[in-house]
Amino acid sequence: MKMNILVIDAQGGGIGRQLVSAIKENIPDASVTAVGTNATATSAMLKAGADNAATGENAVVVNSRRADVIIGPIGIVIADALLGEITPLMAKAVAQSSARRILIPINHCDNIVVGVGDLNIGKLIRDVISELGRI
Repeated sequence: MKMNILVIDAQGGGIGRQLVSAIKENIPDASVTAVGTNATATSAMLKAGADNAATGENAVVVNSRRADVIIGPIGIVIADALLGEITPLMAKAVAQSSARRILIPINHCDNIVVGVGDLNIGKLIRDVISELGRI
């Protein structure tokens, strides 16, 4: 059975783009759905090779119900995070999903994960791929 992976990103979609690219390269048989909180983020992830893409609050809600794994910056479970692009309904949908969540600890927008520091995004992406391999 194909793993259904949902990648959620906001702002410019840079982290999501790197995630989609790494997933498609390392787990080519996975189905990757990219949902951006805005069209720029969605476009970046689609260009990186996402199988499906959508934009906005309802897309996050619907696809969170369908995913086996949800991946994104930790802000996707915090209402009003990522410069306000994560609505309370989005955060709730991700947090209450039955999917496994792989959250990337990004210290941004007044949300600080203590003990994490400023980690290299490349290493964090490799850690995500490693975790996907264990699932």
